[in-house]
Amino acid sequence: MIGRIDPEGVETRVIHELIDFVGKDVLEIGCGDGRLTWRFADVAASVLAFDPDESAVATAREQIRDDLKAKVSFHIADTTNIELAQDAYDIAVFS
Repeated sequence: MIGRIDPEGVETRVIHELIDFVGKDVLEIGCGDGRLTWRFADVAASVLAFDPDESAVATAREQIRDDLKAKVSFHIADTTNIELAQDAYDIAVFS
């Protein structure tokens, strides 16, 4: 049986209580299949999410909603091989 993750929205609520993602440029380190990305992407200005797991990133890319495609980007990388612009992000999330 496949279960829903966070069906009551507790995780999402707590994340938003701790961090204001509204209008922010977010860097997500270790995004996996995007499970956490979807909790804040709709209110962020942009999201650059990366993970070294090609299969997980492929899943995240398949699940992206059309309305988020312009501002959410998934990459196959890890912290040793990704080049990031200095001061380009307001928030970094490590999942």
